[in-house]
Amino acid sequence: MKAFVHTKYGPPEVLSLRDVAKPVPGEKEILVRVHATTVNRTDNGLMRAEPFIARFFTGLFKPKNTIPGSEFAGRVEATGKNISLFKTGDNVFGFSGVGAYAEYISISEDDTVATIPGDLTFSEAAPFTEGSHYALNNIRSANIQEGQQVLLYGATGAIGSAALQIIKAIGAEVTAVCNTKNLSLIKSLGADQIIDYTVEDFTKTDKKYDVVFDAVGKCSFKQCKPLLKEKGIFTSTDLGPYSQNPFLAIFTPMFGGKKVLFPIPTFDKEMIHYLRELAHTGKFKPIIDRQYPFEQIPEAFKYVHTGQKTGNVVITLDTNG
Repeated sequence: MKAFVHTKYGPPEVLSLRDVAKPVPGEKEILVRVHATTVNRTDNGLMRAEPFIARFFTGLFKPKNTIPGSEFAGRVEATGKNISLFKTGDNVFGFSGVGAYAEYISISEDDTVATIPGDLTFSEAAPFTEGSHYALNNIRSANIQEGQQVLLYGATGAIGSAALQIIKAIGAEVTAVCNTKNLSLIKSLGADQIIDYTVEDFTKTDKKYDVVFDAVGKCSFKQCKPLLKEKGIFTSTDLGPYSQNPFLAIFTPMFGGKKVLFPIPTFDKEMIHYLRELAHTGKFKPIIDRQYPFEQIPEAFKYVHTGQKTGNVVITLDTNG
């Protein structure tokens, strides 16, 4: 089968399209013919080993897993003998962490994989998990509840656009921060108020929030602290300036007032079914910026690295033959 492989860290030029062995599903695994995948911030960071601490998980000197790609959508082509949740022919989507930049991927049925809801296409289903699982981790860690006030900075990325839809599904009120070109998009996703950061300093608002959620890692606790209510929470999916957020998450809760949360992201079967149900009820649909054919994955990486994408970048595979 064809797959993109990298044996060292670096820019998109480290990727090469190769013929590799087709995986054989184990007893509790399904073999999925990949129809669509994505290129996202996580994949970009892992390919470049940025931040450096990522190497302690992916390989200190070179990648342990040579086929990147964290999420996918496709059709079950074969199953192990002890499979009970899926059958051959099922259309599925999931989060594999690695291995999705290939024509086939095998994954345990107990991992984060589920059937595609409704009449969604593979391209629509592929970006369901990466940004949304980061968003959901932070939302649950901050215990965002119905009726609360949330300021969401970076509402147009894969994480931010997912967070906006999930928070609205919970019933909280969202003030979204974005740029001028995305005002109509953010309004369509249900934002209650919108701040255009190109014409207005969001930190100058008089409104106080239960939670400030930085979905792009461009804010700091110091910058956002005045926006928080007495026991408000600042949460981010990024390490923050000088990698301060993990340390602030340890120390700020000790003082009983405004605090930082920096949850370690997890993803399990319950979470993927939660997202699937939101999709099934029309409360969540990933935003797609661009689509590239499989052979142009390196070009997709170059675009993602600019930091200018809106929502998700989808990769489609030619599944003929």
